[in-house]
Amino acid sequence: MEEQEQEEGVIMVELERFLKWAADLGISDSTNDDFDTHTDTRSCGCLGHSLSLSYFPQAGGRGLGASRDLRKGELILRVPKSAFMTKDTLFNKLSLPLQKLNSHASSLSSTQIFTVCLLHELGKGKSSWWHPYLIHMPRSYDLLSTFCEFHVKALQVDDAIWAAEKAISKAKSEWQQANQLMELLQLKPHFLTFKAWLWAAATISSRTLHIPWDEAGCLCPVGDLFNYAAPGEETLDSEDVDSRMCFSSFQVASLSNGDCTHKSDVVQFDPHFQRLIDGGFEEDVAAYCFYARQDYKKGEQVLLCYGTYTNLELLEHYGFILNENPNDKVFIPLEPEIYSSSSWPKESLYIHQNGKPSFSLLSALRLCATPPKKRRSLGHLAYSGSQLSVDNEILVMKWTAKKCNTILKNLPTSIEEDSLLLSAINEIQDLDTLLELGKELSTSRDEIQAFIKANNLQNVETGSNLLLSRKTRRSMDRWNLAIQWRLRYKKILLDCISYCSEIIDSLSPKNISTLRIEQG
Repeated sequence: MEEQEQEEGVIMVELERFLKWAADLGISDSTNDDFDTHTDTRSCGCLGHSLSLSYFPQAGGRGLGASRDLRKGELILRVPKSAFMTKDTLFNKLSLPLQKLNSHASSLSSTQIFTVCLLHELGKGKSSWWHPYLIHMPRSYDLLSTFCEFHVKALQVDDAIWAAEKAISKAKSEWQQANQLMELLQLKPHFLTFKAWLWAAATISSRTLHIPWDEAGCLCPVGDLFNYAAPGEETLDSEDVDSRMCFSSFQVASLSNGDCTHKSDVVQFDPHFQRLIDGGFEEDVAAYCFYARQDYKKGEQVLLCYGTYTNLELLEHYGFILNENPNDKVFIPLEPEIYSSSSWPKESLYIHQNGKPSFSLLSALRLCATPPKKRRSLGHLAYSGSQLSVDNEILVMKWTAKKCNTILKNLPTSIEEDSLLLSAINEIQDLDTLLELGKELSTSRDEIQAFIKANNLQNVETGSNLLLSRKTRRSMDRWNLAIQWRLRYKKILLDCISYCSEIIDSLSPKNISTLRIEQG
């Protein structure tokens, strides 16, 4: 306990130094250009006027809270361009001939070069000008690229397993491609490892902000402390996006079939219809400016929207998932005929987080369930989102519910089993508890034994005082995330079954007759 308190004390001192260092760079949460001498936030750091560094255990950990009531749209933080860490700010200061560096870097992407430069800068230790910033970086990340074979298998769903394997393969390939440049810079041996590369690449993937002049983005001190909030009601609703895409597809299809619909009538989907980021680089002040995305009361966590992501995408790029993500999706396998009978892109055919099939998926299924001879005459109704008939709608709902039910039955574990396992993992404190868990949860015994084997714990002597190592706990955290992800996936399928059942019930002859009597 005493050691923990000392460690926390050291962290607090270093944080104060970091905030003072940031203030000296001109980073500020004050909305005024001129500082009052009696309330100069620079004297105690860059925060205090609008924001404060806080800990939110149930919502992202360390983040930024409102130090006063904030209004939606209000400027709450400004980070000058001179404070950005970018590929160029690091690469241009390397102590090697530029021509030699360029010859080794020419085949690498901007992000790969940034990753190499970050590792080189980290190797300088306390002599680095960026040291006050670098020491507050997370020690590890939980992106898909950091998953081992056990964690990948724990995802259970083919699409997620494929995404994880692709992320791991991509990371290894990029590391191997960058080896020559890292050796040229004479990085210390432990900074040449794949483990070190994963850390640096994950730092850039999860913490960089967009800048218009470099696709690798920038690391933005203090600005990267905001935790994530998914786009809410203020953004374009995904159903609207679906309907725009579907309506456009129908009209394009009509054109290709010789229809007289004029090309200018086609609704074009603009991916930038609304801004999904609550901050951006502003040329006129040469700074990254952050704005309150909503009204906040003093003490509430101030969040930043990075964009629209599913939980799998959040896990891939940032290393976390959301309990309630309005942008989450489930893609179910569809027969080739469903794709060929419509002109919707595959990425629009999914199930929403609330279990409701997307506009495009419903329309595609309705059209596919229609006899081929009638599809052309009923196409305009299907593409507009209308039900084609009661029988057609019931057929679509039964098919969808059956498909979701089949997927759930074919997965290795059920929702109930995942919930029990997740709850038990969250309570594990030591190795004895982990071994006991394998005895108690018989349905998850094989998975628990696989975790023990993957972490080389099978030959460890157990004892009541034997705590799990930090490395093992990191592995457990990733296992936890994999279970959380697959659990949410399954719940969406279950909600879809419930949704379809409700629609089928509402279309039963008895309910329809009752509705007609009430309307009459």
